[in-house]
Amino acid sequence: MHPLFEKAGECARHIKGHSEALVISHIDADGVASAAIMCKMLEREGIDYEVRFLKQLDSAALNEIADIGKQLAIFTDLGSTMIDQINALGMNVVIADHHQPSGGGVCHLNPHLFGINGANELSGSGATYLIGRAMGSNRDLADLAVVGAVGDLQDSREGRLIGINRQILEEGVEAGVLSFEPDIRLFGRQTRPVHKLLEYCSYPYIPGITGDKEGCLRFLSDLGIKLKEDDWRRWIELHKDEKQQIVSGLMRLCMASGIPPYKVERLVGEVYTLLKEEEGTEPRDASEYSTLLNATARYGHAEIGLAVCMGDRGDAYTFAHNLLAQHRHNLSNGLNFVRDKGVITLENLQYFHAGDNIQDTIVGIVAGMSAGIEGVNRALPIIALADAEGGIKVSARGTQDLVGRGLNLAVALRGAAEQVGGTGGGHDIAAGATIPRGAEEKFISILNEKIRLQLGDGHEQCNV
Repeated sequence: MHPLFEKAGECARHIKGHSEALVISHIDADGVASAAIMCKMLEREGIDYEVRFLKQLDSAALNEIADIGKQLAIFTDLGSTMIDQINALGMNVVIADHHQPSGGGVCHLNPHLFGINGANELSGSGATYLIGRAMGSNRDLADLAVVGAVGDLQDSREGRLIGINRQILEEGVEAGVLSFEPDIRLFGRQTRPVHKLLEYCSYPYIPGITGDKEGCLRFLSDLGIKLKEDDWRRWIELHKDEKQQIVSGLMRLCMASGIPPYKVERLVGEVYTLLKEEEGTEPRDASEYSTLLNATARYGHAEIGLAVCMGDRGDAYTFAHNLLAQHRHNLSNGLNFVRDKGVITLENLQYFHAGDNIQDTIVGIVAGMSAGIEGVNRALPIIALADAEGGIKVSARGTQDLVGRGLNLAVALRGAAEQVGGTGGGHDIAAGATIPRGAEEKFISILNEKIRLQLGDGHEQCNV
């Protein structure tokens, strides 16, 4: 048995020895899915639980958690960067996380500790699922683990889930809760009219398609695609040959526009369907489901996302839908801000400071989506800053090419943040930090130098 699975079993046995637990998780799709998996496991074991969601885990939050006095604290999708502080408090914990860890010595399930990449081989919800798998008959929860992994963009590098994520996917297929197939990888397959699916394509940015409703309608009409029956047709309602026509047409258009092949290839890949969910709804598709969860968690309502994951398709689901509409509007405004203001380019990075124009909880999503904007250079990592309560939120996004050259944003942001009195961490390809207000210029200067060292001969290595 792989040591990772042995550790999952150890964590499962530790949880079973308690009658109550406090579950603490992160405010994104992976964090909400992680919490839901853990809560369902605890319910099945008859263990009482309480749930807290955190924007970030710091010393103040840890002290508050310790003061609650629960028998056991279970951290899902966070905790790995605060191991030393957890140890110092003498807390009884289980951690199921996938961010690059800063230490050891606790009941800690993290892929990095076993030579597995937590950025694309196992998510936080995947780590939580492994504990549930070791605890009992919980393989039906693989669908939520896949939602969390997709929400964490763990399928973006290869256009498919790999590593332990792949094993979890296959277990979900065997359990009858998941299916997968090659298809177009644009957001909204289940819910958007086909022309809207194309109109909101941001990566790659396709001239005459992206942001151009009339261009999309004309493109589809020229292909002979029937757009309406009783209502606008969605992607899931198209015939296989119609889908192939559209994909082929998009690829021809991309090549005629000079879009690099690696961007064109991203149009098609694996998609993941949750078989127990109603067709034509967001939870039916892993990508749309994860965005729905993000829309709750990023706006201070992670408990609504948790309720949806736990099965609520009434008031909580309606509330989540309303939040999703606002989330889409805010992302669109955020992208327009970056498009209008542009980015500042240094030798080794590019950045923008959104101030209070983009909410700190979504500025990282906007940074990731900015890759398709004219003037944003994919050969450099992009750093986004935004005003936040008590400081400045920093989110950074890189590419697999940069990671292959030595980029490790988790290490770079952690080091730069600490030098200005902040904290940071995450993954090699995506990371975040919180720094004091007024320290932005110094932080960016330090970060620029750290990234230079990583991409040059003297790579900074990740201490895991």
